Amino acid sequence: MLSKVFAVILGLYCTAAMGLPAIAHAESTHSVSALSGKQQSIIPIAAFTANGNVEKLKAALADGLQNGMTINEIREVLVQMYAYTGFPRSLTGLNTFIALLDERKAQGIHDEVGRDAAPLPDKANIRELGTANQTTVIGRPASGRVYEFAPMIDTFLKEHLFGDIFSRDVLSFQERELATVSALASLPAATQLRSHLNCCLVVGLSEDQMKAFVSVLETKVGKEEAELAKKSLDTVLQSRMQAK
Repeated sequence: MLSKVFAVILGLYCTAAMGLPAIAHAESTHSVSALSGKQQSIIPIAAFTANGNVEKLKAALADGLQNGMTINEIREVLVQMYAYTGFPRSLTGLNTFIALLDERKAQGIHDEVGRDAAPLPDKANIRELGTANQTTVIGRPASGRVYEFAPMIDTFLKEHLFGDIFSRDVLSFQERELATVSALASLPAATQLRSHLNCCLVVGLSEDQMKAFVSVLETKVGKEEAELAKKSLDTVLQSRMQAK
């Protein structure tokens, strides 16, 4: 009799223990669903471009196409990465993408090219446009000793990064910042990561979406990157709460 009772108890314990991962997975899936398929795809593409893992990048690029990203959207992410990871990583990413597209074309797969960036107005002032974009993304005019110490970096940021790159409307500011924090979490550069996590919230990504970003990082990129992102996000959320 006792042996039967013990067996029942053991069975219940094992069932409960086996259920825990399923519950955790369900919670993780619910969290990830706060991001669209395209947003989720951007995360590993940017991360693996940043850390130089070409094999995993190729798989992430294929997943991005499968999830409905256009060729031009993915290309835009890879191009933007040069501003945060350097030309070598960006060029490697682009060449990896070219090779993947060639393989898929040979297999008879025709991926959607998508639209290109809309041209800027003829009389657009790139400095003024970039300054406005930068202010929108960070939530205030940029200032700090680094800009006084190196005025040329202020010019490059305003005119090139936020003017030339961020004005290309193939990706939204939310998508561009999501790509940026994915790359920074994979480098890592914690101080800049916190700044750009705040930018994600400024441009309209919700707290739930940023927690989903951490979940996608853990699932598709790595625990170390996710831990860094979570700690940085917690710091940002706490600071924003204190500022209210």
